Amino acid sequence: MKKTPFPSFILTKPGVIDWKLLIFLLLFLNVKLLIKLAALIIIYVLRPDFKFGFRFSGSRLPLFYVLIIGTGIITWLFSGLISDLNYDIVLATGILFWVLCILAIHQIKLAVEINDPQVIYHTIVVFFILNALVSLAVYAGIVWETGAINPYRYQGNFQKYFIGTGDYIKGISFDTSTTNAVLNSFGVIYFLLRGKYLLTILCMAVLLLTGSNISNLLLCAVLVFVFFFQTNKDQKSIIVVCLLMMIIFFVKISPQNNDYVTNAYQKLFNKQPATKTIITNIPITERPDSTLTGEERKQKIAQLYMDSINISVFEKNKKKILVGSAPMSIAGFTEKPEIPKDSIHTPAFQHKNDTNAIEKNLLLFVEKNNVQVPISAGLETRSKLPGKLVALQQTSRYFKEHPGKLIAGTGIGNFSSKLAFRATSMKVTGSYPEKYSYINEDFKSNHLDLYVYYFSNKDGYHSIINSPNSAYDQLMAEYGLMGILSFAFFYVAFFAKHLSKRACAIPLFLFFLGALFIEYWFEQLSIVIFFELLLLLNIKEITVNKNHEIN
Repeated sequence: MKKTPFPSFILTKPGVIDWKLLIFLLLFLNVKLLIKLAALIIIYVLRPDFKFGFRFSGSRLPLFYVLIIGTGIITWLFSGLISDLNYDIVLATGILFWVLCILAIHQIKLAVEINDPQVIYHTIVVFFILNALVSLAVYAGIVWETGAINPYRYQGNFQKYFIGTGDYIKGISFDTSTTNAVLNSFGVIYFLLRGKYLLTILCMAVLLLTGSNISNLLLCAVLVFVFFFQTNKDQKSIIVVCLLMMIIFFVKISPQNNDYVTNAYQKLFNKQPATKTIITNIPITERPDSTLTGEERKQKIAQLYMDSINISVFEKNKKKILVGSAPMSIAGFTEKPEIPKDSIHTPAFQHKNDTNAIEKNLLLFVEKNNVQVPISAGLETRSKLPGKLVALQQTSRYFKEHPGKLIAGTGIGNFSSKLAFRATSMKVTGSYPEKYSYINEDFKSNHLDLYVYYFSNKDGYHSIINSPNSAYDQLMAEYGLMGILSFAFFYVAFFAKHLSKRACAIPLFLFFLGALFIEYWFEQLSIVIFFELLLLLNIKEITVNKNHEIN
């Protein structure tokens, strides 16, 4: 069969894609919760079906979602919070998120059941092409604004872009760049194992544009696994191309990301830089702020300011000399005089650590609750490990101190979840009515304290590696062993039992399980539903192929 990596006919030929599914994906993956709700209303009007088919044996959908809701309700009944209106609203909101997951996967399952696998595949192709077009358009806009082909090295405008350029490449969901990175990582794996190499390269390019180091590292690990266990000669060549693209990006396009990965490695394994004494021989204006003391930073700012004044005076004097002695000097020029460019060490090229409104709220929160947030208030020594690992340590320590919570967890929104952060009304993960704000004391003195420390600090601390967000942490902390076991036996096992040894779903699963350490993805209502679509499609393709072999 002829391969068509970029099937241009799919927009005109009827029945080649599922338009209802495509519209649903474009709306449901949007960052706005209201748009997600609108997507579900539209799809259920177009496909009114509520036969979910939950059963302990042969369930049509993962029973995990029902069990996790039941666990949350059981914890609430024994928590003593039934009469707390603010928490009751938090509980209802948390249950709503899980219900949205059920409604979404049900429609995905319907689309896979009623369509030929090629129709779903073409729909997925269109989605990734549209996502790439939006991502590339945003990148082109940045190039137009900065005048730099490579904005990842552009330090002007107070380093508005530079190492943070990828943060603006959010894709068609307009969610975080990490969401875009994970989706395109799915695309790289999926299209690679289907032999669609141009689409593989396209997804890899968009992934690199996002500058998501943690997604790159996860994908790299999965590609190495695939290289040795699940690929033919052509696919191995494409994997090498993808890895070369990644190396070129780190070395030539955005070398500061390479420094970021190195620093993250040093923090993760508590490694110290090999040498620090050499730095003293470098001019203070060329030394990174992280190596300077407070007094040296002040000296650097003063020196940069004086340098900028000297350059300005030099330019004025040069113009006077050129104008006053033009006839004599022009004759003596052998080549066109070159006007020196602004030094990147001047203030206009230095990043501004301005305190925004959210950071001000966080600092005000510390001021009002300094006893309950010992890390943020400086009352407790902070670990040298990245914040994400410190968060896991906090969860482990909490259960050692409260073993009675180990079975069913602390309850929905009480310790580690996007909802717990949202309910603070500090707008760190979305808006929430301040009148009904809720902060559990266990959450305040653990993950919230940790988050406030890093994200009220200077921008260099605002990293995903310092964020306590993790789906595993959420399941363990708020749903206990019941949550973790439900996930293992009624979600992972639900999909795994249908997979063949060479299915493309296996590396997708490996990447997804790794990605769950990054964010509260079930509450994000984005990459999980796309992952489920790819797996359900792959399961159907395996079933269809088996039926053809039998016939």
